[in-house]
Amino acid sequence: MRVASWNINSVRARCERAVAFLERSGVDVLALQETKVKDEAFPREPFEALGYEVVTHGYSQWNGVAIVSRVGIADVETGFPGQPAWGDPPVIEARALGATCGGVRVWSLYVPNGREIGDPHYTYKLEWLAALRDAAQKWLVDDPAAQTALVGDWNIAPLDTDVWDIERFAGRTHVTPAERDAFRAFAEAGWTEVTRTHVPAEHTYTYWDYQQLRFPRNEGMRIDHAITTPALAARVTDVTFVRDERKGKQPSDHVPVVLEIAD
Repeated sequence: MRVASWNINSVRARCERAVAFLERSGVDVLALQETKVKDEAFPREPFEALGYEVVTHGYSQWNGVAIVSRVGIADVETGFPGQPAWGDPPVIEARALGATCGGVRVWSLYVPNGREIGDPHYTYKLEWLAALRDAAQKWLVDDPAAQTALVGDWNIAPLDTDVWDIERFAGRTHVTPAERDAFRAFAEAGWTEVTRTHVPAEHTYTYWDYQQLRFPRNEGMRIDHAITTPALAARVTDVTFVRDERKGKQPSDHVPVVLEIAD
């Protein structure tokens, strides 16, 4: 089975690209982030025409996650236990969607950006990650044989070599010790970062900003990750960052991350 994750940066703007990617890649399950659309406006039909089922979680033109699958969708959850709220009045944002697809529990995750150090959104990001870690730890304790993948845009570069120039990121989010500690906590809870296991090369990126010719200069960031339970990690045979999807007409600023999962 092939499971992919992709911050699509507006599914309405890039629906054709997503459908074409599915046709070319043979991906069975695609977890999308930053769909930027309400549930009722999600362009379901092109995916369904290819034989995929669609579940979505979106309230507005911000955030939003979805899962499309041709191997079934069951036990859908919007949000994880303990997920913190944001805003005034506080609401649980559309940043987490879980479903069981082909026997694998897939979570499409769009971790808060954090904005700037000292901003309330930065605190929210750390609280969000801590709550997800607590939920993930409980899932693994409850079922050590669980087949679960946490995939998506984590908005964290765990290593200095996950950005093109660490000195340029001094005093900025995504690379702070607190964020990296929050990311590392999943490994401490027993989970495996399979993207790192299978793509260990330094300066291998999943995101390039649209500004200042970042992509042609390969000035990117590695912020899209897949973290799985040990039982599922044992079945992951390969991971690919589909760099070519950053090329062409109206690309997302992120590229798909594809997991190959053995039977």
